[in-house]
Amino acid sequence: MVEFAPLAMPQERRLQTLAVLLWVFSFLVLTQLCIAAFIGLLCTRFWLCAVLYVAWWCLHRHTLRRGGRCVEAVRCRVLWKYLRDYFPTVLVKTAELDPSRNYVAGFHPHGILGTSSFLNLCTESTGFSALFPGIRPYHMTLPLFFRVPFLRDYFMFFGLVTSDKESGAHVLSRKEGGSLLAIVVGGAREMLDARPGAYTLLLRHRKGFVRLALEHGAALVPIFSFGENELYGQVKNPPGSWLRQIQNQLQQVMGFSLPLFHGRGVFQYSFGFVPYRWPITTVVGKPIEVQKMLHPSKEEVDHLHQRYLKELCNLFETHKLKYNVPADQHLEFC
Repeated sequence: MVEFAPLAMPQERRLQTLAVLLWVFSFLVLTQLCIAAFIGLLCTRFWLCAVLYVAWWCLHRHTLRRGGRCVEAVRCRVLWKYLRDYFPTVLVKTAELDPSRNYVAGFHPHGILGTSSFLNLCTESTGFSALFPGIRPYHMTLPLFFRVPFLRDYFMFFGLVTSDKESGAHVLSRKEGGSLLAIVVGGAREMLDARPGAYTLLLRHRKGFVRLALEHGAALVPIFSFGENELYGQVKNPPGSWLRQIQNQLQQVMGFSLPLFHGRGVFQYSFGFVPYRWPITTVVGKPIEVQKMLHPSKEEVDHLHQRYLKELCNLFETHKLKYNVPADQHLEFC
């Protein structure tokens, strides 16, 4: 039975739905549109524009590994406030961050679209700069997206940087401090476990972010986003199933996963690709002090990694009852 949306809807809610539609649209087809636009320019009388863009790309090819090109006007657009209010999304601070220090933040979970990490770290819709004055967030994402014409520049406008060691090292090597390098540690593979009521994190063997923090003496900050996994349902794909095997193979080939997710529609609530209206609360934990080690040993990395897991679990257990997580629900690491 299809449940239709009421005809009489406040304008505010319509604008929120429009904002989330644009967000989903950009996630699903913006890459293809950018490629098509570039090829289209080459095949028309405006081919010179495409050639000039390639020249400009080559001239600034190292920018994405040197902190990107963040534009505050893009981060502060009113569109993101409507997107925030659709769920709604709230950012919660539990401790101060010293602007004279650099930080490596682990963001959990990935979810299907990574909505909360985008809203909190790539826009000012939840007031990151007001909560943490003097701190500039840099959000790591797949290098694949920075190989797409026009899309690479659009991503850099939000403070997104490529997820390689060179890029992270540049952000964390700033002596004046004030940089927060955010890493969605579970990455694209964690999308395959994103479903309502699931709290499985791909983290047990992910230690690169810990080693990066040790090499630069950057404090580790655990961040957990309650509600992220509730935004979409997903077709059952338990480990070992034929569907999960296909998804894992595609992930190895393309570098990202293809979850079969579903949500609601625009004019009905029963099916579609629009996320459910579910509140998201992103809690920023207390920084874990890290002693700088240029060449940390495996034992030192493992020790700090275990401490990080413990602090992340403490953060989850402390706040879960406030945000409708059952008392018997705990984090699981794989």
